[in-house]
Amino acid sequence: MKHTIKRIVLDAAKKAFEDGALLSDQVPEMEIEEPRHQAHGDFSTNFAMVSASIQKMAPRKIAEILISSIEELAETSGETGSLVEKIEIAGPGFINFFLSNKAWHPVVDRILEQDKKYGASDIGKNEKVQVEFVSANPTGPLHVGHGRGAAVGDSVGNILCFAGFDVQKEFYINDSGRQIRTLGTSVWVRLQQITGKEVKFPDDCYQGDYIMDLARAIHEKEGDRFLQKDEDEAIAHCAKFAAKKILGSIKEDLSDFGVTFDQWFSEQSLYDAGRVQKAIDDFKSKNLIYEEDGALWFRTQDFGDEKNRVVVRNNGLTTYFASDIAYHMEKYERGFDRVIDVWGADHHGYIKRIDASVVASGRKSRQFEVILVQLVNLLRGGKPFQMSKRAGDFVTLKNIVDEVGKDAARFMFLSRSYDSGLDFDLELAKQKNADNPVYYVQYVHARITGILLKAKKENIIQDIDFNKGENIHLLNAVEETNLIKILNAFKENVEKSAQTLHPHVIFTYLMSLASAFHSYYNKHKVITDDKEQTLARLSLVLGVKKVIRNALTLLGVTAPERM
Repeated sequence: MKHTIKRIVLDAAKKAFEDGALLSDQVPEMEIEEPRHQAHGDFSTNFAMVSASIQKMAPRKIAEILISSIEELAETSGETGSLVEKIEIAGPGFINFFLSNKAWHPVVDRILEQDKKYGASDIGKNEKVQVEFVSANPTGPLHVGHGRGAAVGDSVGNILCFAGFDVQKEFYINDSGRQIRTLGTSVWVRLQQITGKEVKFPDDCYQGDYIMDLARAIHEKEGDRFLQKDEDEAIAHCAKFAAKKILGSIKEDLSDFGVTFDQWFSEQSLYDAGRVQKAIDDFKSKNLIYEEDGALWFRTQDFGDEKNRVVVRNNGLTTYFASDIAYHMEKYERGFDRVIDVWGADHHGYIKRIDASVVASGRKSRQFEVILVQLVNLLRGGKPFQMSKRAGDFVTLKNIVDEVGKDAARFMFLSRSYDSGLDFDLELAKQKNADNPVYYVQYVHARITGILLKAKKENIIQDIDFNKGENIHLLNAVEETNLIKILNAFKENVEKSAQTLHPHVIFTYLMSLASAFHSYYNKHKVITDDKEQTLARLSLVLGVKKVIRNALTLLGVTAPERM
């Protein structure tokens, strides 16, 4: 609808220039917005104010000329005349458009015709984007923070794809380095303990019962003979066994959470392929890596970082930064135009150095983006709560999904901007009433399914998923028009969510649509004694159902037929 209003404004400006009422045919960048208050109309434009310097006249005078041209065009154009009911000038020169009910009716038909494609956009222009998220070390179970990151990353990928981007989702497996060796040591010590050896468990090893479970699994498979191995060999074996086992659990937990990846990328593969050393050598040849105090340093300060960073320590071991440099270079070599990383908020200090390596490799800073996901505070009935800490020192994602379900968990994780901390109330997420956001929205989909089934049973319609709306011109109640306006805004919200990388935009949209539907349903019967009016309203609620489903799908939440 915004595009239609813009076209009307541009056509009127062209006519005004041709008639000599405007001095220039130059059209500045203008905005078409939805006013915050209904009293100001359906759409508003600042055309007159941004044109003042070009036309060399007061904005209100320009607005008067434009409105006069629109009215003249309306006399010859049936479309403009039927769409625009009233135009007003407000403030210093805003032009407010009040549309007729008839202007909104085609929206319902578009939804029914486009079905699962309704709301999709082509703003991405098939740009190749990689979204890397979760990427947890395979050293322990996923915790609740990983869950929020998984919901955000997966939804961002879905939304970008729906907005016309070519998206690949990736999990980076940190299966190399000190943490993996620490995992192996942790399991090795527990393995010795369960076979009767008195061995002190190091403070810097991984806590949690899952380490003991892994040790028991190895013992069950290998027996006591495993204890005869050389310690370094035993630790390496334990690390490999444990990491593989934990990664399998991570994949299972993410699958249960509705998250799948196009690619699982191993950090160790970078070393095996010589990519880390190649990246270091390339930057050394450009004098971007230098030696000092026996270590190798990257000149990240030259690219806006607060200080230079070590890539190879003075003991010859590479840092995580070294493999991250190689990994991001490899991403762009795969052909991605844009790389989006989803990290925990505690990694904010890491952004500058990775950005520096990206720019140093010849890419633009805008080709690399980081989504920082803030912490989750678990509540039960409004009070801080800690679940069983079987994982060690955190609540696992599996704990959450087992208790409240995948849909509620994802919806709650996405209920606020990831820029803000999130209070996740477990009891609220399980309630089956309007206080629970996911129930509030899903119930709309289920309720409409029930209405359509009843209509089919009463032979009002033949199929509950009919394709073409009937008698839509009868949808003239205030609540009906309001519903259609919100349905019309779905694509705009998809584009806004894609452009800002904020999935909670879709959450907010869904809550608004659900609220409008509940208000409508409480005031108007859908199935009435008037068959024509009934068919019109059935078309409207079917449109609501389809948009609810499309939006929930973007967030990885199901749209149930019954509840």
